Amino acid sequence: MQDLHPINMHMHTHFSFNALGLSPSALVKEAVARGLYAAAICDFDVLDGLKEFYAAGDEAGFRVAAGLETRVFFSEYAGDEINSPGEPGVYYFMGMGFGRVPDADSPAAKTLAQLRRRASQRNQALVERINQAYPEMAVDYVSDVLPLTPSGNATERHIVSAYILKVRAAAKHDPDFERTTWGKALGLPQDKLAAVLRDEVALQNTIRSKLMKAGGVGYVQPDYATFPPLETVIAMILDAGAIPMAAWLDGLSSGERDMATQLECLRAKGVAALNIVPDRSWNIADPEKRKIKIEKMYDVVNVANRMQLPINAGTELNSFGQPFVDDFESEALRPLWPDFMRGANIMIGQARLARFAGVSYCDPAAQSAFGPDTTARNDCFERIGRLPCPGAAERARLLEMGRERAFAALMDSARR
Repeated sequence: MQDLHPINMHMHTHFSFNALGLSPSALVKEAVARGLYAAAICDFDVLDGLKEFYAAGDEAGFRVAAGLETRVFFSEYAGDEINSPGEPGVYYFMGMGFGRVPDADSPAAKTLAQLRRRASQRNQALVERINQAYPEMAVDYVSDVLPLTPSGNATERHIVSAYILKVRAAAKHDPDFERTTWGKALGLPQDKLAAVLRDEVALQNTIRSKLMKAGGVGYVQPDYATFPPLETVIAMILDAGAIPMAAWLDGLSSGERDMATQLECLRAKGVAALNIVPDRSWNIADPEKRKIKIEKMYDVVNVANRMQLPINAGTELNSFGQPFVDDFESEALRPLWPDFMRGANIMIGQARLARFAGVSYCDPAAQSAFGPDTTARNDCFERIGRLPCPGAAERARLLEMGRERAFAALMDSARR
């Protein structure tokens, strides 16, 4: 991949479960070691890793951006499955290019606190339902789950880990406890159970699927009241100076069947970019499914390009088996690499402007500078993202300039 600079603009850190257990600074170190051009983090419901990630990127002279991911209720698609399988109206959604953590008394901070609080309430209810069904392996959310997280932002995968640790601890005193407990909870025949217990990744995924997803004892079908309205989260992202970003799954659901219509609806609400996880659309064993999903991915990229929506691409890294970086040399992804690279540079440009000039891709300053010309805005943000990483002296100089002068300085550098 000598001529195709690798990027990963969607990485979860250990603040919302990283399958490799990596912190924000460890992700920067790994990305630099692997020769990545740029990277972005995107934790669920929190910006807890933002400061550490930017500090590590600055120290390494590495291009970085910070975002978040959450779930919302998309009222216009209340009757359609969108990108959360089996859950009509529920929509995975993102914000990218936050320059800093919002001030504690800001509207954005209040919405972020609400996201964290609601996630905690859902998690505790999930644990209570599983504990009630299988009291022999019951865990305590505060003492067993939260210590697995650096800042108390647990996810389903942390809960899975807590149950595994609890069962293994009991099995030290009863060698049959692990087999009998998981046999009862997972409902697998003995041969399949034995194989799952030998494979840590399979065990994690099977527990989550059998206990926490549709049909499992811990699952409750979400509705409009389970997650905040899409508009509330868009307002938070805009208030915090970041880019509201649509998230695309694979184009196969009823809600993703007509992406032009969906993205027009989202754009009217303030959404200005699109996230794609390319690996799950082409790295598939079944050739027929692979062909269909690749076609859908090309279709949505074409729609985004026509609408001038920058594309953010990455592998997530919050599930076991996901690659650290996409294979952009693959036949499926190589033609799309320029679109993904352009999107990465725009997000890096957004992060730099937000950090050092307090200017966002979506705010009035950018709109005043470019007017309705989205192409010119994208070109400028892309050029700012391509600039060399500013050193400590330049970062300090930009911060001392103030908003207008720093914006002008970065714009001038981009033009040159």
